[in-house]
Amino acid sequence: MPKIVIVGAGSVGTTLAYTLQITGVATEIILIDSNQELAEGQVMDMNHGLPFVPPVHIHTGEYPDCKGADVIVITAGVRGQPGKTRLDLVDRNTQICKNIVDSIMPYTSEALLLVVTNPVDIMTYVVVKHSGLPPYQVIGSGTVLDTARFRYFLSQHCSIDTHNVHAYVIGEHGDSEVLLWSQVHMAGTSLELFCANCAYGCAPLDKTKITEAVKNSAYHIIEAKGSTNYGVALAVTKIIESVIRDENSVLTVSMMLGGEYGINECCLSVPCIVNKKGVSRIVKTELDQTEENNLKQSAQILKDICKKLI
Repeated sequence: MPKIVIVGAGSVGTTLAYTLQITGVATEIILIDSNQELAEGQVMDMNHGLPFVPPVHIHTGEYPDCKGADVIVITAGVRGQPGKTRLDLVDRNTQICKNIVDSIMPYTSEALLLVVTNPVDIMTYVVVKHSGLPPYQVIGSGTVLDTARFRYFLSQHCSIDTHNVHAYVIGEHGDSEVLLWSQVHMAGTSLELFCANCAYGCAPLDKTKITEAVKNSAYHIIEAKGSTNYGVALAVTKIIESVIRDENSVLTVSMMLGGEYGINECCLSVPCIVNKKGVSRIVKTELDQTEENNLKQSAQILKDICKKLI
């Protein structure tokens, strides 16, 4: 029976718990937080809605409750602030993630560790190294949400359902991320051909405008309401569903690369097949020269920060 542990009862962790409750993907959801009263209040609120959702046991817990978990999600950490980038959070959240790993590992070495804490690529690297687990068993939420944002903005411009837009964002979940414009397809048709045959008479597609909208979405949301939570919770729920249901879904999760795309010893996002193992395969997609160069530049930015941490 699927058991999910969420470490961190902040806005992301609790929205994730609520989203999992609604989808019915788990039969047990455990919320762990250093602020026990906060966690208990969040759980009580969700439990009052149990008559309206599939059966699920939601409760607070301690680290020994990680035993037998299928997925442990790390969301705890200092959240983004207006005017700050994700990389500004490195030092504080590195120590938090190390402490969490030290608290988890005595109780399980079998669970998939799913890192959401920002900067997620750096924190995924920290968790891989500190836990000693195989890289496929430690993944970050990566650019799954950025990819969804890319698909959303394309769907809005082209007046097509987001489900029929196929596009990926790879690299860092942050300012150096790479939008794969060369790989965009609408219902099996290349973006260029789809737009050339369009009868809507819309304005020409502005790639620079959409790229900036995708990259800056989180900053705008944080300025407006203090944090992002709904989109990322849905993105992480999709990752968890892919693991629990053994879906073999292609998702741009962050994981340690071992030579793929010419990149070593760095966690970043590329298309991966996600199933009950975690990542079963990294998909090697064809990039144009600019995209390849930008991906390597994104990797170098992350590697330079990781070297400082070591």
